[in-house]
Parts: sequence; C-alpha cells; structure tokens
Amino acid sequence: MVRIRKFKAYQRLERPYTRISKYNKKNYVRGGFPNSKLVKFEMGDQKKKYDTTMLLISDKSTNIRNNALEAARMSSNRILEIALGANYFYKLRVYPFHVLREHALASGAGADRLSTGMARPYGKAISSAARVKGGQIIAELRLNQANIKLGRDALARAARKLPCSCKVVVV
Repeated sequence: MVRIRKFKAYQRLERPYTRISKYNKKNYVRGGFPNSKLVKFEMGDQKKKYDTTMLLISDKSTNIRNNALEAARMSSNRILEIALGANYFYKLRVYPFHVLREHALASGAGADRLSTGMARPYGKAISSAARVKGGQIIAELRLNQANIKLGRDALARAARKLPCSCKVVVV
C-alpha cells in the first residue's frame, strides 16, 4: 500500500497549480476531485438554544488535509458525545476544496533509469485540503455554560490533530 506523503510537501499556501498548455482547449483542471474522508460537518442538536459559543481559530495560514480534519472532528466529537449526549452543537467551518496532486516517481533499485522527473509535473489528484488563513475559524462549538471546561478540552484535542497552532476562544 502506498503511504501518504509528508505534510511538508503541501504545507505552503500557494496559488493552486492549473494545467497550462500551448493549446487553449487543454488549459483546464483535469483528473476530477478525489473522495473526501470527511463524513459529517455538523454534529449534535442544532435546534436547541445554547448560551455559550466556543471557536477554534487558526494562528497561521496553511493547508489542512481532509484526513487531519476528520481526525480532529472524530477525537473532539467522541469526548462531547460520551459526556453530553446530544446537548451540544459542533460544526466544522472549513471545507477541503484544494486538490492536492502528486507526480509519483519510481524509487528503489534501478529508479535512476526509469524516471528522470519533470520540472513542474501536473500529477494525479490524491487528496484534498482546506486552505486556512491566519485568524480563520476552523470549528465552532455551542454548549451550555456549565460545560465550558469540557468544551475547551474537546477543542484542544482537535487542535492537536491539526498541522497548525490554534487557539480556543469563548464568545
């Protein structure tokens, strides 16, 4: 099974690479959009009234892969679901639109004869990422005043799964 490339390869927030050809008909983004690993964006009971809102805010601009977002969602939602049942509302406020591409090169014995690489290879779509700017809200949690400590723990656990430093703000 092929392993996921290190995040360092996709960390920079740069202009998405679009295929450029000398023929105008072929200037397009080809390859489709890969399936996202994110299952849900809203969890808990949305219709109830809550008196406290907590936000998970990014400190730096970066890309966040969809598998990191899903890991953050699962870990924080598990704490909330076990302790509060359905007395909260948790929402992811970013969506992984940016397509990550990979130009797979042969590695191992004899690889020097098989592939010489390319200057700017277009590559195949392998995953997607959310482009997050500094100060942008990643997740929102609504709950009652009595459960603030639990909410802070849940959002702090989600922040540990993300590749950027984040802060938890109570509104």
